[in-house]
Amino acid sequence: METLKESTAGSPIRTAVVGFGVSGKVFHAPLIAAHPRYSLDVIVTSQPDRAAEAARLYPDAKVLASPEALFALAADLDLVVLGTPPQTHFDLAATAISRGLSVVVDKPFVPTSAKGEGLISMATDAGVQLTVFQNRRWDADFLTLQELLRGGALGDVRSFESRFEWWRPEGFGNWRDTAAVSDGGGILNDLGAHLIDQAIQLFGPVAESYGETANHGHPDGGDTEAFVSLRHESGVRSRLWMNGMAAQTGPRFHVLGSEAGYTKRGLDSQERTLAHGVLPSDSAYGVEPEDSWGVLGVDAAAVPVPARRGAYPEFYSRLAAALDGNGPLPVDPRESLEVLKVIESIRAFA
Repeated sequence: METLKESTAGSPIRTAVVGFGVSGKVFHAPLIAAHPRYSLDVIVTSQPDRAAEAARLYPDAKVLASPEALFALAADLDLVVLGTPPQTHFDLAATAISRGLSVVVDKPFVPTSAKGEGLISMATDAGVQLTVFQNRRWDADFLTLQELLRGGALGDVRSFESRFEWWRPEGFGNWRDTAAVSDGGGILNDLGAHLIDQAIQLFGPVAESYGETANHGHPDGGDTEAFVSLRHESGVRSRLWMNGMAAQTGPRFHVLGSEAGYTKRGLDSQERTLAHGVLPSDSAYGVEPEDSWGVLGVDAAAVPVPARRGAYPEFYSRLAAALDGNGPLPVDPRESLEVLKVIESIRAFA
């Protein structure tokens, strides 16, 4: 198959999305369809209701019932995006790589670091690109905090607290409720992949880690609550909470430095707006309302900080540049591999 670098400059990146649940429908398909460098050519889902919805939303895409049908069309594609449960990621990605296709794997990357190392090696040998959808690097609040840290607004940071919490005692209603830890299930693998990645992006490699997990949901499923403490080589301590059954939620970020603190409540709005059909091209996309801005300063003297605009489309812009040979991948899969190793070290003792 002709590689993308060898194809006609500026030709569409011919893309297939596998899975049309929350990941494929809410995140990947809208971002790809709205980006001028991509064509959304194929959507794969085995569920008839999702297939009908995919055909309605994207009438120019072929809707297929199986990955096997997709890979039969490999010669007409450049990129495969996996929005499927984590236990499927290794086999699907390995098959795509063997067909000469570049791959985006949703997080959690794969169930084990050994499988992650295997995929990275396969992609290198095949000369194709492999990346992981760590979209929370482009949350509005994360981008705002990055900017504050670069400007030294907090002084020397000593403590970083980060939370993904909500009240959903009925569960997710999908694979997350029943997937075993051995299959990449559990909230530590799922949301921990985001929170640990963000902490490492902000404060550098992890020197020590500790964690606690609990399962208050399906008896055969993974953990529904987790706490992680990281000591970074930089000296910063990150404390991370993940909980899908929190009747009251804590701040999304609570960061303390030698000069000031920064506290932000509420989750980034991009997932919610994408789920409601707001397109990335909409002028309101990614814009956080003032009442959700974080505050910077010391206690009563803290003042609201205008939020940076959320930017999930940046992932696919950077990926397009990398596929064209004009820049690095948006997420180096080795970084997601390091996150997975941290999770494994925590699970060994939790």
